[in-house]
Amino acid sequence: MDAVERVVAQIQGLSGSAADLNNLHVLLKQSEDSLRANFSRLPSFLLQLDTSAHSLGYLYFLDAYTASVSRDQTNEAVLLVARFISSCLAEQIRLAHHKFICVCKRFKDQLIVLSAPMRGVAPMLTAIHKIRPSSEHLTTLHPDFLSLCVLAKCYKTGLSVLEDDVFEVDQPKDLFLYCYYGALIYIGLKKFEKALELLHNVVTAPMSTLNAIAVEAYKKYILVSLIHHGQFSTHFPKYTSSVCQRSLKNFTQTYLELANCYSNGKIVELETFLQVNKDKFEVDNNLGLVKQVVSSIYKRNIQRLTQTYLTLSLQDIATTVQLNSPKEAEMYVLQMIQDGHIYATINQKDGMVRFLEDPEQYKTCEMIEHIDCSIQRIMSLSKKLASVDELISCDPLYLTKVGKERQRFDFDDYDSSVPQKFTI
Repeated sequence: MDAVERVVAQIQGLSGSAADLNNLHVLLKQSEDSLRANFSRLPSFLLQLDTSAHSLGYLYFLDAYTASVSRDQTNEAVLLVARFISSCLAEQIRLAHHKFICVCKRFKDQLIVLSAPMRGVAPMLTAIHKIRPSSEHLTTLHPDFLSLCVLAKCYKTGLSVLEDDVFEVDQPKDLFLYCYYGALIYIGLKKFEKALELLHNVVTAPMSTLNAIAVEAYKKYILVSLIHHGQFSTHFPKYTSSVCQRSLKNFTQTYLELANCYSNGKIVELETFLQVNKDKFEVDNNLGLVKQVVSSIYKRNIQRLTQTYLTLSLQDIATTVQLNSPKEAEMYVLQMIQDGHIYATINQKDGMVRFLEDPEQYKTCEMIEHIDCSIQRIMSLSKKLASVDELISCDPLYLTKVGKERQRFDFDDYDSSVPQKFTI
């Protein structure tokens, strides 16, 4: 019996109880070099193992095999990993969760090589559910799953993890990538407010050195702000890291110039600016968003008309906002009505648009239920923050740091018998 056969026998004999699994884990760690040396033979041995009953041992074999898989074997490796993810036992793979994460990340990379991201969306979502302790925990697999959703354009599937409230993070980089890819998904769904929220989290997150994710997020933050709000402010919140406040603008000058051009409201100048800098936006993969920025200025100008007129012809709208024809104006107005940006009716006979007031009276059962859900969520978040605050206040490292800070302001140094003067 050679080394690999001996490992297979150990896996088959020690995958029953928790104590056996712990012993097996020790033996598997000792056999890693042997498995990697025989990686080309491992697929045939995997046929002797059950992905469910022998999940821990199967994982070690997969890890050794996928670490050295050739381009020709990529498709076979992808099939093996996908089948394993769907049927493995969570309690076994969590004993070697770092290996499980490595295998899943290679799985994602191999799918990108095969130009088949769609094949990885469902397995990666299953992997997240099996590896995470709770829905509030952000794993290092979250960004990989969301990146596959973006590449496969499975935006709605990505919402299944984006709608979870996250309170625990394994690595800072995971949070940056999670928010960035999550924003791309919301942009794909035209949910720009949620996209802005995630991009804002990237830009304002604590960081000691500027990273490429923050730079790319800031570029999209500028564009999405223009699309959603019709304006962009260069002022950072006070809690933004100093390195971001100092350096981000230096890497995004073209986008800031676009925002200035947009604020002038001159469509011809904006379109000229787009043509001059088209290559830069294309290299950043932001050309599509920039075109939406140009399109949004027409919508913004139509919105301004609703503040002045009760009725207006499609021809007048086209002339005022510099569209090519009444038909094009009609398409914009219909899209804005559908998106809820304006309230209006179009008389097809005479081509007149009648602008209306917001019909929402905030007294329907649906609206009351929506408000109640929002209140419940805020109450839950408040309790969570109070719990985290209590944990931090009892943390020895925090108390040590606070104690050092307080030594600089020792109130015993002041003579309490002498009244102090304060300026209010």
